Amino acid sequence: MAEGHETPSVLLVDDSRIDVKIFERAAQSVALRARIEVASDGLEALDRLRRLQRGQDPGPRPALIVLDLNMPNMTGFELLEAMRKDETLRDHLVFVMTTSAASADVQRAYELNVAGYMTKTSDFRDFRPKLKLLNDFLAQVDLPHQSQSARV
Repeated sequence: MAEGHETPSVLLVDDSRIDVKIFERAAQSVALRARIEVASDGLEALDRLRRLQRGQDPGPRPALIVLDLNMPNMTGFELLEAMRKDETLRDHLVFVMTTSAASADVQRAYELNVAGYMTKTSDFRDFRPKLKLLNDFLAQVDLPHQSQSARV
């Protein structure tokens, strides 16, 4: 990342405090090149994304969103559908990280234009390679709304 630019953020949308802690630990172990923001369900994430879009939140646009599917209030699928219907949010980069390995869930997620689908367990050893993949992804790709000089 170029000096003088803000560290990119990853919005983790997950209702499990245990999984959030494991994700944060795994992110630290791979030296994730992004700050982690957490939303506990789809409603909270959607509200945050809309506030960011309207300039009502001073934080940066997430470089990517890591989304659980099975959550109360608004599921991951409901959030994805709302984002893809919203002209200002549809281009957000989303990776699903969930406990469901059901082929119907994988298919539906890709139909909603996710960048990747990963199945998780509540085991740190399972999270670490997934966070390494996300870290490598952030380091190697040019992301929307990010200039070359601000690349991670």
